[in-house]
This record gives sequence, structure tokens and C-alpha cells, in this order.
Amino acid sequence: MMDTVSSSRFSTLKYALGPGLIMAAAAVGVSHLVQSTRAGAEYGFALVWAVILANIFKYPFLEYGPRYAIATQESLIEGYKKLGNWAFWVFTVFTVGTMFTVQAAVTIVTASLAAELTGIVLTPLAWSAIILVICILILVAGQYSALDGAIKLIMVVLTISTLIAVVVAVFSTGGTPRPAPPNIWSVAGVSFLIALMGWMPIPIDGAAWHSLWSLERIKQTGHCPKLKDCLVDFNIGYIGAGLLALCFLALGALVMFGSGEVFASSGGSFAQQLVNIYTTTLGDWAYIIIIVCAFTTMFSTTLTVTDAYPRVSRQIISLVKEGYDASSKKNYRVLIVLISTFSLIALYLAGSRFTFMVDLATTLSFLTAPVLAFINYRLVMSSHFPDKYRPPKWLRILSWGGILFLSGFALLYAYWTVIY
Repeated sequence: MMDTVSSSRFSTLKYALGPGLIMAAAAVGVSHLVQSTRAGAEYGFALVWAVILANIFKYPFLEYGPRYAIATQESLIEGYKKLGNWAFWVFTVFTVGTMFTVQAAVTIVTASLAAELTGIVLTPLAWSAIILVICILILVAGQYSALDGAIKLIMVVLTISTLIAVVVAVFSTGGTPRPAPPNIWSVAGVSFLIALMGWMPIPIDGAAWHSLWSLERIKQTGHCPKLKDCLVDFNIGYIGAGLLALCFLALGALVMFGSGEVFASSGGSFAQQLVNIYTTTLGDWAYIIIIVCAFTTMFSTTLTVTDAYPRVSRQIISLVKEGYDASSKKNYRVLIVLISTFSLIALYLAGSRFTFMVDLATTLSFLTAPVLAFINYRLVMSSHFPDKYRPPKWLRILSWGGILFLSGFALLYAYWTVIY
């Protein structure tokens, strides 16, 4: 009897699995490989609380993405339009205002790792262009199926290698005396804190991406899963991404903190330092495994972001321009090329300032987070949202806690950088 129940449970769950893992792949990129590792390297374990709280307090607003898609069979972006033009245009302005910086940031990290992996010396801009062209070709050829199929193996390999590296680092350096961490409550410290939490584990914009991927999964399988199955998929990806963030922070703290070495501001040097964290703990034999895992992880992030923004933009345009087809493959292809081109222009303007580009993108995402969080909460509590799908009481309470948390730190950042 139990076997029958388990078999029946999996037969329904399998239709939901996918969007949550894609979200995790988008999350386990800059926020983990770059920002979490930097947090550990520069502050030891002093910022564990920030990683944990960011994951807890962003949870409701990202969970509302699949919740809304399954309940209404439409994307969050369509929901914003129903909520009011103010909500739709706030999301649109925030998205257009950050998309090129966000895509540029994840691409430059991927490009740096590609240069380290291949040993081919090209400018960061040239490598970024190559990476984006490859992403475009993959997505234009296969779109969601190509995205869904590549993610699962990449996430498994990275998770296993990272967990092994953390265990080895604990046993090999765990007893080493450590200096006191520097003061985080300074202009530089608060700026980094906001940048760390900005994409931890992913920008709140990711809720809209997730809603679109959920709808695409329904179209792909021809089956609409139950909400509880979609939330299992979401929780696997979300909790897994949060735990991996702590693992990367631990690696930075155990291997680099107190060593006198700081992360370089250039992408190429950063890629070398990132790989050295693993080889220091696992040995030189692990170099090729780790560089491949790091590159494929960042490539998967770039792939998901390159896919997400054309989908979001196509949906936005369809709600503004009558007759515009939100499901048109041609429109998707035009947008994917345009957005990628403007992202390369943003990279060109930023020059070689690798960490500047990353910190700018993550900070912008954090400062827009309180408003997007409030809009997502209003949407799932609106009159047109079905009552039986409304979030439970504990999630509503956590939502208000999250809005206060995000708003408080945004104001703190303004105080330290503008007023103080």
C-alpha cells in the first residue's frame, strides 16, 4: 500500500520538478561563488547571520512566484497589471533599470572562469561576447527544454564537490587560530553587507522568472501540477541554494580569512583565487574538476538570466502593446539578442572593474527589494487571487517581517552612504 502511495506521489511530483532547480541554478552563481566566498574571506564567519536572515526573509516573496502561477495559470507580471498600473510600471522600471547590469555581472564572472579553464587569453569583453553567443544559440535552439535538461547534472556535481571541499577544509584548518573579524558597521562594511544580501539567494525579481518557468513547464509536460508539488520543487531549490551559500562562506572563512590574501578586483585573478580555495583543501588533483564545476555553475546562471529577461520583457511588452504576441519565438529571439547586446555595452563602459560591476548589480537589486516584496505580498492577498491558494498565516507574518527587514537595511545603507 505504501509503495502504491509513494509511486502515485512521484507520478504527480515529477511534473512539477524543474522550475525550482532552474531558480537554484540562477541563484548559485554570483551570490555564492563571488559574494559568499568574499564574505568568508574578508569577515570570517561574522556574516553567517546575514546569509541566513536574507534567505529566511526573502522566502515568502519568491515562493509567491510559483504559488501565483499555479493558482491563476498566469505570470506574476500579468498579476501586477491586474493589481494596478502602479505595480506593473514599478516592476517594469526596476526590471529595465537593472537587467543589463545584472546580465553583465553574471556574464563577466563566467567569462573570467572560461579564460581560466581554457587558458585562452582574450579580453574580458571578448570572452563575455563568446559566452553570450553560446547561450543565445542554446536557448534559440531548445528554449526551456535545453535549460531544464542542462541544470540538473550541473547542480548535482557542484553540490557534491562543494560539500567535500568544506568537510576537508574543516578537518585541515578548523583548529587554526583566527583573528577577530573587521568591523562590519562602517561605510565599506555596510556597502558590502547590502551587496551580499542583494542576490542572496536571488533577487526578488526571480519570483516573476519562476512564474514564467512554471507556466513553461506546464506547457512542456501538458500537465498542471498541484500547488503542494510545485512548492516541493521550490523548496528543494531554495533550501539547497541557501545551504550552498553557507558552504561557500565557510570555504572563504576557513581557507582565506586571516591569511592576508584578499580577493582581487579583476575577473581573471578572482577566478584563480576561487579555484585555489578548492585545490588548497582537496589538492592539486582537484583543479580540473573544480574549474569545470565552477565554470558550468556560472554558465548555468548566465544561461538562466539570458533566458529570463527576454521572457519577462516579452510579457511586459504584450501588456503594453496590443497585438504583441507574448509566446512568439520570433519576439523571444529579437529580445534575447537586443538585451545581450546592451549588456555587453554595459560591460564595455564598466571596463575591467570586476568587483565594481558585481557590487553595483547586487546593491541595485537589494535597494529595489522592499518595493517588489510589498507588491508580491499585495498580489497574493488581492481580491482576484483564489482564497484556497492564499498563503497560510505563518507565511503572511513572515512576509511582514521580511518587508521590515529589507526596508530597514535599505534605510541603513542610505544612512551610512549618504547621510553618515
